[in-house]
Amino acid sequence: MGQRALRGTALVVASGLAAIGVLHAVWSVTPWPLADRESFARVVVGVPVEQSPSPGLALMVAGLLVAAGYLVASGGLPALRIGPRWVLVAGRYVVAGVLLLRGAGGVVLDLAGSPAAPADFVRFDLMLYSPLCLALGTGASVVARRGRRLAP
Repeated sequence: MGQRALRGTALVVASGLAAIGVLHAVWSVTPWPLADRESFARVVVGVPVEQSPSPGLALMVAGLLVAAGYLVASGGLPALRIGPRWVLVAGRYVVAGVLLLRGAGGVVLDLAGSPAAPADFVRFDLMLYSPLCLALGTGASVVARRGRRLAP
C-alpha cells in the first residue's frame, strides 16, 4: 500500500470515528433520531431504559472515539504525530483491536440468540453496528500496520 492509499484509509477511518464520536455527544442530550429514551435504549443500546448509559458516559465514549480518530489519522499523516511514536503505534493497534472485537463479538452474540437483547437492537447490530465496527477496525489495523513504517 502506498503513502497516498494509507493517507486516504487513515482519513476515512478517522473521519468515521470522529463522526460517531460527535453522534455519541449528541446522544448525551437527546435520543435523536429516535423519538424517546425508551426507543433509544432498546434500538441503539439494546437495554431497558433503566440501564441506559448516563449522559456523562455517552460523553466519555464520544471523547474516546475522537481520540481513536486522532490516533488513526496520525498513522497516515505524520504531521499530526504528537508524543512518543510507540504510544501512537500501540494506540492504533488498541483501536483496531477494540473495534474488531466489538464487531466480531456483536455478530457472534447476535447469531447465538442472546435472550436479553431486544430484536430491534439485534437487527440493527447485524445490519449496521457490527459491520461498521468490523470495517473501521479493518481500516485501523491496516493503518496501524502500515503507518508504523512511516518516518517519524
